[in-house]
Amino acid sequence: MAVGRRIFLKRELANQEVIKELGEIPAANIADVMERNCAMNPRIHLVSNPQNKVMAGSALTVKVRAGDNLALHAALNMATEGDVIVVSNEGDNTRALMGEIMMTYLCYFKKIAGIILDGPIRDIDEIGGWNFPVYATGTTPGGPYKEGPGEVNVPISCGEVSVNPGDIIVADKDGIIVIPKRDSETILAVAKKLHANDSAKAQAAKTGSTNRDWVTKLLDEKKFEFIDDIYKY
Repeated sequence: MAVGRRIFLKRELANQEVIKELGEIPAANIADVMERNCAMNPRIHLVSNPQNKVMAGSALTVKVRAGDNLALHAALNMATEGDVIVVSNEGDNTRALMGEIMMTYLCYFKKIAGIILDGPIRDIDEIGGWNFPVYATGTTPGGPYKEGPGEVNVPISCGEVSVNPGDIIVADKDGIIVIPKRDSETILAVAKKLHANDSAKAQAAKTGSTNRDWVTKLLDEKKFEFIDDIYKY
């Protein structure tokens, strides 16, 4: 087996109904019930204009050599409706991994849920207005190489978060989180409860009726000092 040039054709996927329900909850609510330890670095941000507030789908992972999209082209051939292609790029920001032609194929023919690239794209004048979730680090006119190596459907790191093939990706305007597929049903159950309480919390904040006694208590526990004076310098 040629490590570095492997394309795995199969993935274990999470329950589709679980993915659908997670796609109805803001990423921040889900992140909160995951101890706030699942969000990708915000350098990877939304660069298009999708109508749906939340994107959710199964990760089709791609590991590319910096600035090279040959393995990504292999993933385009494999992608199915509802997938989220997630691309590791060795932290490179000098070459666009995709542009309008590849995005058109994914959006209109493959009908995937969206794409996340730890690297730039190009043709932003066109792609930026699309009703298709595209997350990238920015833009550059410089195009990619097509030499390899690269791998598909292997564990990767994207935005400093581990992503395994078939993990659930949830993303909105705030950013992107990764939900391990084996934990998805448990996370969904807790996230639904938190989300259901959001409206009441917002209303309490608006009227000032929120109980904020916990702030003083926690500050005391952390040994903060309250000084009834001005800072002198």
